[in-house]
Amino acid sequence: MTKLGLYLAQKSVNKAEVARKTGLTKARMNELTLNERSHLRAEELCLIALAIGVKPSELLDEFYGTINLPDSGSKLKKSD
Repeated sequence: MTKLGLYLAQKSVNKAEVARKTGLTKARMNELTLNERSHLRAEELCLIALAIGVKPSELLDEFYGTINLPDSGSKLKKSD
């Protein structure tokens, strides 16, 4: 199960209802919630957030809040 799938299950959200509200197919919702190799597009994330009554930024933080830049050993330069 994907992070989206776990989130929706934890919140007891009906995937068929989300699909209906967003215009996504039930097959696409299943792919996004069950297939780890699926890629959630920004537009889909926003539509799903609106359908379940949360801000898209909440989903971004929930799913991707732990992502960091790889440590390359050098600091990023501040551009002038």
